[in-house]
Amino acid sequence: MSRSEMKTLGWDACDVILVTGDAYIDHPSFGMALIGRMLEAQGFRVGIISQPDWKSAEPFRALGRPRLFFGITAGNMDSMVNRYTSDRKIRSDDAYTPGAEAGKRPDRAVTVYAQRAREAFPDANVVIGSIEASLRRIAHYDYWSDKVRRSVLPDSKADLLIFGNAERALVALARRLDAGEPIAAIRDLRGTAFMVKPGWLPGEDWSEIDSLSLDRPGRIEPHADPYAMEDEKRTAPAPQPTGGGAQPVQIVPAAERIAARRAARGKTAVRLPSYETVSADPVMYAHASRVFHLESNPGNARALVQAHGEGPGRRDVWLNPPPIPLTTPEMDFVYGLPYARRPHPAYGDARIPAWDMIKFSINIMRGCFGGCTFCSITEHEGRIIQSRSEESILREIEEIRDRTPDFKGHITDLGGPTANMYRLACKDKRIETSCRRLSCVYPDICENLGTDHAPLVSLYRKARAIPGVKRVTIGSGLRYDLAVRSPEYVKELVTHHVSGLLKIAPEHTEEGPLSKMMKPGIGTYEKFAAMFEKYSKEAGKKQHLVPYFIAAHPGTTDEDMVNLALWLKKQGFKPDQVQTFLPTPMAMATTMYHSRRNPLRKVSADSEIVETARAGKVRKLHKALLRWHDPENWPLIREALQQMGRADLIGNGPHCLVPRHQPGVPLGATERPAASAGRGPAKGAAGTRQPSGRPGAAANRGAQAGRAPARSGPGASGKPARSGKRHA
Repeated sequence: MSRSEMKTLGWDACDVILVTGDAYIDHPSFGMALIGRMLEAQGFRVGIISQPDWKSAEPFRALGRPRLFFGITAGNMDSMVNRYTSDRKIRSDDAYTPGAEAGKRPDRAVTVYAQRAREAFPDANVVIGSIEASLRRIAHYDYWSDKVRRSVLPDSKADLLIFGNAERALVALARRLDAGEPIAAIRDLRGTAFMVKPGWLPGEDWSEIDSLSLDRPGRIEPHADPYAMEDEKRTAPAPQPTGGGAQPVQIVPAAERIAARRAARGKTAVRLPSYETVSADPVMYAHASRVFHLESNPGNARALVQAHGEGPGRRDVWLNPPPIPLTTPEMDFVYGLPYARRPHPAYGDARIPAWDMIKFSINIMRGCFGGCTFCSITEHEGRIIQSRSEESILREIEEIRDRTPDFKGHITDLGGPTANMYRLACKDKRIETSCRRLSCVYPDICENLGTDHAPLVSLYRKARAIPGVKRVTIGSGLRYDLAVRSPEYVKELVTHHVSGLLKIAPEHTEEGPLSKMMKPGIGTYEKFAAMFEKYSKEAGKKQHLVPYFIAAHPGTTDEDMVNLALWLKKQGFKPDQVQTFLPTPMAMATTMYHSRRNPLRKVSADSEIVETARAGKVRKLHKALLRWHDPENWPLIREALQQMGRADLIGNGPHCLVPRHQPGVPLGATERPAASAGRGPAKGAAGTRQPSGRPGAAANRGAQAGRAPARSGPGASGKPARSGKRHA
């Protein structure tokens, strides 16, 4: 947006100025468009500064000082994941920039943009948000610098951080600022974080508890011996009897007791170990991560507080509980706003790959209750599924048909973070609000989870019946452990909605890494694969699954990767492009990577050690084993197999993984030795700590985890998910 556009609209100033690291595309799959249109619907004048030059503050003065606040975001993806691969190499393109041109946003864009906005207008309110800010709201491990970094709040100097689904908080904030309330006084919005003085509490009726009292790491001290000598015991004062020597007995109904506990919990803050503590002690980092994730259900989460700094300069980062999920009418309102559904005219005919990818696709829901430890969707969108109504979705299909010039009749996706969680929810709202499980589907699907796919089947049928729609395919990844519960859904999907390839994510075959990912066993995948093949044959179609796998995930040994490679060979899968695990801020797998502890269980100094392929050579080996069929990887694999005592897998037999000789090398000639693989720990053995090194933080599970897609059949190549899921 420019000053000339403001003049055309008759504006002398903007109420809110949104700054984004993406090209501006007025479509609900892009966060800035969604937030901008929503604020506009409330009567606010919204300006957008897209991909500003961050080398000076001048571009941030382009639209003048906002009357209410600057809203700062890195864009749909985390800026570090957008720029760097899992091997810390700089990417050559940027899907969210015209012409896919790289280098149009800075590293850690939220921090840089916020600082420049503050420099441009020192007295303006600065509010930060988006996936990048959400995943950095407390002290977090940063893969790129290989250290624990502070919350993004003190570094960005922002007044407020809004995390998760931000619609309600943003509207409330804008209205209260518009009414004259200072931003420093707005401390009660769910889904917000801010800096306060040590000891600050929202009111006199609030209390604070130490996280160590909830989940103490370290040894569990034995209870005091009741028979010890009096001077060896620490005795508490005995309760004083009433006047007559009798103790009054009061019977409180269960409902009243529960209500009292909930009221007290709602005014209790949990103090996490300080930034200085978690940055120095990996065990305390793992403890803080565990407590943080246990306090993530909006129905029972408490406020969190974490100290940053020591001495007179110390400040606390205060996190209010997560936002309450949007209702279906609210989701319909947000997605039904008058989007132009195209890039800003200033870009002309320049191609924007992210727009090409989603312009014929539709977001039908948000959230994910899978709980995969390598994925940050849950930390951003939450576990509770927020679904649009059938009418809202069908209306958007008609809008695409009527308003998108190059629409040829193909809707490329009806999905979201996961393809098949639409309208799935806990059967009992009371159980949902009190639940503290990290996943609804691991280790088994919860008996309280409704898994009825009938609403999704109905939606598919109505979508493909719309006049002008020739085909509807599903591009989002499928949660196959849920799908096998509904054969009718699998048949409907396979018969009508597969483009020839269907994305699916078993991630691994071995129990060790799968247990650290919180993913089902490979048997569930094989059950789904059999159903997929059966219904494809019945439909007379040749279709293939595209399974994704992760290399070097925490808890993965060299032997695990060899077993995965053997499984891939047996199945005829030949992954093309492969990435290794990318630790992203606040993900539980990242905690495992950094601390070598398992936060899925109680953390202590002597608890389970989670070994991880950290050294570059080991990560390279794990990556090579996913591409077992590539002759360039054979020398490295041969050397590793020999070191592991698995030379039986070297040769030309059907059971072998790689041939004994390299193509083009005469028999008897000396082959060039491979770089040492630097073996990781053998399965079941106590491994040694390996050198560290890292890059990462992400917007979507594919980009975060670094997964390898595999395909069988003609032209098997498959490309890994590289860009972020669509976030609001």
